[in-house]
Amino acid sequence: MDEMSCQLLQQVRAPIKMHRGASYREDNHYRRNGTASVFTFFEPLAAWRTVVTRRHRTKVDWARCIRRLLVDHYPMAETVVLVMDNLNVHHLSSLYEAFSPAEAQGLAARLEIHHTPEHGSWLDVAEIEQRVLAQ
Repeated sequence: MDEMSCQLLQQVRAPIKMHRGASYREDNHYRRNGTASVFTFFEPLAAWRTVVTRRHRTKVDWARCIRRLLVDHYPMAETVVLVMDNLNVHHLSSLYEAFSPAEAQGLAARLEIHHTPEHGSWLDVAEIEQRVLAQ
């Protein structure tokens, strides 16, 4: 699992469409429309990934993404191994802030969490995907 913030940009001028002999053109001026948080969950050996966007990157936002992962994508899995960085919201306590104790405990019991080392950029999947899409 990886997450990143991204700017929401709006074009100021309409791009010029591509036609024979001329490539697509767009102006480099833009209007900033805030930011969003992008949570990327992926399972490389299964060639699977899903992306969830949220307005913020809070404990409750992370907890809701985890519930979606466990309930919608892995409902039959007894344990889901989750590898992620050690951001302050990436802790089981976030589940208890977002849900009832019984639901939080049920979700937490299905997770096996492994944090990557601090100051290591081992999981830059969200950032890499954003750069590829921007090209």
